[in-house]
Amino acid sequence: MSTQVTIYEPFRAGLPPIGAYLRQLWSRRTFIAEFSRAELREQNFDSVFGQLWLVLNPLLLSGVYFLLIYIIRGSSDSTRYAHLTACLFLFYLIGNSLSGGVKSITSGQRLIMNTAFPRVMLPISATVVALFKFIPTLAVFFVLRIALGLPYSWQMLWGVPILLIALLMGLGMAITISCINVYFRDIANFLPYIIRSLLYLSPILFEVSALSPRLKKFEMFNPLFSLLDSWSKAVVHASAPDMHSLLQSLIWAVVIFLFGTYFFLSRERDFAVRL
Repeated sequence: MSTQVTIYEPFRAGLPPIGAYLRQLWSRRTFIAEFSRAELREQNFDSVFGQLWLVLNPLLLSGVYFLLIYIIRGSSDSTRYAHLTACLFLFYLIGNSLSGGVKSITSGQRLIMNTAFPRVMLPISATVVALFKFIPTLAVFFVLRIALGLPYSWQMLWGVPILLIALLMGLGMAITISCINVYFRDIANFLPYIIRSLLYLSPILFEVSALSPRLKKFEMFNPLFSLLDSWSKAVVHASAPDMHSLLQSLIWAVVIFLFGTYFFLSRERDFAVRL
């Protein structure tokens, strides 16, 4: 009985056969799931305290920020706190995708050197891990929402496509930064500052309605700006998001994903040499 052998020919630019690549990726979906579970177990996600800390960390952070806002402005309300918490939770989904993706290739050096598989599986696994970390925070937010007495409506279902856009954007960012880190290892050291800058420049500590028209002109340069604003309108204010903002978020997500995927796949065969 003959065994099928796949030969990978080296190249420095250009894409591999996309159809065959996607079929290999799909055939290894079980590996992605198991690899993600292993990463979660390593981070103590399977323990009660591990899952509790995933919720307490952003929840306590939102409490500290809310207290600072209350001290600075002298007034605030439950809607403001719900906005801060909801946007912070979604921001952590993308931030964890970046944090997990940045070293997903370099930390998998032995696996890459000894096994033939689509390397993009590693940043995909990092995004899956970020999603599993996000799910408990989503449940806690809705409990908090009930406690704050905020209204509900069918418009909140807009949160589902917004979440899918956030996942696509987080995956694109994870793929892009994992490839960049192969060539420029210092990007991992700068990443916490990049994430912190995005936190302060995104509508998390403030709402878009509080911005002056002059500052709103710069929102298009932040890929998370329209996304978080749409998320807040859907899950906090229970209203339909602005279609222009939603479309802008989708365009950002698709562009980041396509650019990152092309950059990654065109350099994938070079990873073994760089590592």
